[in-house]
Amino acid sequence: MEEDSNIRFTGISSGLAVLLSDNKPKGSPQKSRLISYCDGIGDHSVEQTLEHIFDLPHKSVRSTSLIDINFIRSISRSQIPRFQLENAVDRHRDGLSIINCGSSTSTVVIDSSSVCGDMKTIRNPLIVESQTVFSSARANACVWKGKWMYEVTLETSGIQQLGWAIIPCSFTDQKGVGDSDDSYAYDGRRVNKWNKDPVSYGQSWVVGDVIGCCIDLDNDEISFFRNGVSLGVAFDRIQKMNPENGYYPAISLSDGECCDLNFGARPFKYPISGFLPFQAPPNSRDYANYLLSCLTRLLEVQCLDKPGSAYFEKLRRLKRFAPLKELFYPISHGIMEELFDVVNSSEGSFEYFAWGAIPSFFLGIFGVQEAHDCASLDQVLELFLEFPGSDSLLQHLIRALSYGCKVAPLVLTECPYSGSYPYLALVCYILRHRAMMVLWWKSPDFEFSFEGFLSLKRPNKQDLHCLIPSVWWPGSCEDVGCESSMMLTMTALSTAIDKIEEKHRELCSLVIQFVPPAIPKELPGSVFRAFLQGFILKVRGIQNKMTTSVVSNNSVVVSLYTVILHFLSEGFKVEGLSGSLKGIGLNLESDVGFLHRAGKRRFPLELFFVGDGNCAGVRRIGGGFSNHLFNSQFSEEKAKVVQWDEGGMDDDDTRITHSTMKKPCCCSNSVNDVETSKHGIMLTSGGFKGLCSPVPVRSTQVVAMNSSNPDAGIVDKPSTSNQSEAYSGCGSLQYSESRTSFIEHTLDVLREEELLHTKLLLYHLGVASNFRQAFYYMSHQSQSISLLDDTDKQIREKSCIEQVKRLKEARNAYREELVDCVRQCAWYRISLFSRWKQRGMYATCMWVVELLLVLSNSDTCFCYVPEFYLESLVDTFHALRKSDPPFVASAIFLKQGLASFVTFVVRHFNDPRILSADIKDLLLHSISSLVQCKDYLIAFENNKEAIHSLPKALLLAFDNRSWIPVTNIILRLCKGSGFGASKHLESSSSAHFQVLLREACCSDETLFSSFLNRLFNTLSWTMTEFSVSIREMQENCQVGDLQQRRCGVVFDLSCSLARLLEFCTREIPQVFLLGPDMNLRRLIELIIFILNHIISASDAEFFDMEYEKMELPV
Repeated sequence: MEEDSNIRFTGISSGLAVLLSDNKPKGSPQKSRLISYCDGIGDHSVEQTLEHIFDLPHKSVRSTSLIDINFIRSISRSQIPRFQLENAVDRHRDGLSIINCGSSTSTVVIDSSSVCGDMKTIRNPLIVESQTVFSSARANACVWKGKWMYEVTLETSGIQQLGWAIIPCSFTDQKGVGDSDDSYAYDGRRVNKWNKDPVSYGQSWVVGDVIGCCIDLDNDEISFFRNGVSLGVAFDRIQKMNPENGYYPAISLSDGECCDLNFGARPFKYPISGFLPFQAPPNSRDYANYLLSCLTRLLEVQCLDKPGSAYFEKLRRLKRFAPLKELFYPISHGIMEELFDVVNSSEGSFEYFAWGAIPSFFLGIFGVQEAHDCASLDQVLELFLEFPGSDSLLQHLIRALSYGCKVAPLVLTECPYSGSYPYLALVCYILRHRAMMVLWWKSPDFEFSFEGFLSLKRPNKQDLHCLIPSVWWPGSCEDVGCESSMMLTMTALSTAIDKIEEKHRELCSLVIQFVPPAIPKELPGSVFRAFLQGFILKVRGIQNKMTTSVVSNNSVVVSLYTVILHFLSEGFKVEGLSGSLKGIGLNLESDVGFLHRAGKRRFPLELFFVGDGNCAGVRRIGGGFSNHLFNSQFSEEKAKVVQWDEGGMDDDDTRITHSTMKKPCCCSNSVNDVETSKHGIMLTSGGFKGLCSPVPVRSTQVVAMNSSNPDAGIVDKPSTSNQSEAYSGCGSLQYSESRTSFIEHTLDVLREEELLHTKLLLYHLGVASNFRQAFYYMSHQSQSISLLDDTDKQIREKSCIEQVKRLKEARNAYREELVDCVRQCAWYRISLFSRWKQRGMYATCMWVVELLLVLSNSDTCFCYVPEFYLESLVDTFHALRKSDPPFVASAIFLKQGLASFVTFVVRHFNDPRILSADIKDLLLHSISSLVQCKDYLIAFENNKEAIHSLPKALLLAFDNRSWIPVTNIILRLCKGSGFGASKHLESSSSAHFQVLLREACCSDETLFSSFLNRLFNTLSWTMTEFSVSIREMQENCQVGDLQQRRCGVVFDLSCSLARLLEFCTREIPQVFLLGPDMNLRRLIELIIFILNHIISASDAEFFDMEYEKMELPV
């Protein structure tokens, strides 16, 4: 031991603030109070401080002339017998048998000989995944008496059957656990329990749920727990077993399903009282916990020396402290040496401690709420890093914190520091230490744990009931206090989500900043880029399998999207890093987000050919990648960088940009109202190596700079925040042909355009589905409110007791469904529709639509655009348009920034360069949705592209595939003209477009003749289908709902087509009177067909009544 670690007792001041016993008998643990030298107690010995730190009875530490590490270890070791007695109860584990599968006689794993199908252990310690249609397996341990349990953490939330089976239970590719009499299972996907036949049981589960599988062989019962909450007894009176044929933990997974099994190798997340783990915990666990608690008390006592602590204020009159800073070294190192001996000496204890006591200790030191104790955590980290073997322990700690983020639920009473916040706050601070970041990056679980940190556990129906206990909706007759209560709840949950998202951004910014110790040297962003590449490949691979289960944690996709959206929209800086990052091309100065910068914009086309190392998998507007691979212009287009002026696609009188006096909707609010981040880096824009290299196994394989000088390959992006370039016109597509000045000189720099490309892909891969689900619940909520109001009205009007009773029963069902919808909508509102997210989505639409309009002027460039650019643009636009609460009023939504979106959809919904019919349908349905709103219709009337090309394009697009949306659009434009005309002015129609349509039909007879022929054919088909449906319904005694809905849809379509035909006969009568005889003949045949069906109706007076309503002369 070094000399400076030995402290002579005689040299220690007796003025130390100590904790004295309250006259307790000797030998009993002390209950202490804090006093100082100035309290008049007199001089006190260091022994009392040691007694407090090691939780020893008063006067149990004898005086000594030397306090060193060995002395400290001897004190702690004296307590070992105490914990051995406490652990004696755990040694009684009769009723368990573990089969040795080659690892250890006490280790419980999946028995490979029992696997049916293809079940792989994809990650240690025991994360398994099914790689075939249905896979089943048993563990290598069985029980026949006592109470036992194991835990399953859901990595996916699809079809899994978790439970118990005996040896005679045979598995097949169709039958698994619970599908026979000799096995029992719970499936939260289908919310059933299984014992040969399914029976409703339990709750639906979500990714991150921890399912406790418990078997009580003393009472012959099997039960299951979800996140520590009992789901009730699932099976009782199960068959009693003997040692030769006990119950085995067993699972069955459908294709792509994945779960994490814990038989006791780690502490249970939710231990159930009275139930034992299959794998016995280390005997030294309580002693290790004791050592960590001693270290905690040492740090508490040390706080007396810190002027910033609360203790110091109370003891500020103290003239002299004991030199605790001299005592800290031997005490802390003595505890740590003893701790590492315990951890390394016990078999199987390393993982147990790293996942149990160590994370709890770090969280206790750092604190789960603000303000965190950073100084004490720094000391603890330095202590751990000093000891050999700590690297692996700290890597396990990071993995355990990642697991904590994945399974942590939001709890209303803990807001705003709820959910994954405590784990994220701790790991973000830990990773500010470069040594810890390097350890994490080197660990084989880096990518997996990174995903865990970005997880946000979504609540199920029961969880939402706990999170949002009070529910209110507009027009609700509930308690008046429910509205204010729900608003307070929403505010608390929203704040909690904001804090978690802030830590997600901080974590990602730390990874972006990290420069790995690799040769050749890499630049900041390379590790983050490699993670994004691998993650996107993983998600796309899962989607390509086209499995029916929920195979991925969609929250990670959403979190990454949200992080990148904030980086691009709000901008971000990192405190104290501007000096260290100087010269590597990162812009730390601008406060304006990339998406909101005014002036000239540019985009490297190289991004269209990269992204995931599998270019052939990306669908292009002009077809598959292979269609263009041998194009002579391929290399030339790939090398170009497109440049344009913001707003150059808009007309002079409608142009609104970030540099004009009138700002876009995304920037019309005060800067003070915009959220900003405390962490991150403001990335620069420009050329880059990007994602074009194959996906590396580790980020050290990212291609390095060609220059030997690290700074030689970096160019700074000129500031564009104050630029206001002259309008150059939409037709002037500009390129930067010099790759050496824009791309090759910045090979490895992570650029904002690259993040934008990734953000669009993430939206396409997983975020869009979340918005669709949100809008489903919003629509369903509106329908449920209408149903509830109608039912209340009927109850008030009915006098029959039996009818009122049935109506009240229906009302209760409607109300329960509505309450669930309200809670779901509230969750999506706080998780998806934050104000800053809406602002970023709006700016994204502006940026991307300008890019696509510029590229559309070049046939070769436009063909290479990935389809997900268009899909993400349109989906984002409509998600923002339908958001709740709305971002802006519909009157200015398009007018103040997105007028170019109208130009784009009108120009390209029938563009022959777009080969995908789905993309064309997407654009056409966008027009159909927009023109239904008067405010959006006005935007079309003021758009030059729409005025010039929309009428003819609609007539051309009326074909076998697109006739329904085209019909809806033309009907909306011509509403009130002819058929069904109102006596009053039809304010919702467009007189302007009616004139344009008439002119288009008259100016191009060939086009109109073709349209009219397709219209007649389609109307004949729908009328025939409607007639057949009516006849089938008349012949059948029972008519199903599906048949009724089909008949109704066909009738509505027939009416819509008839209205189109009526518009043509009213506005262009010469086509029928002076044109080809065929037109008039087909019109008469159609009228006769309709009249025959009306006149032959069962009600003979039906036709006369309808005729009289029309008030026409006979």
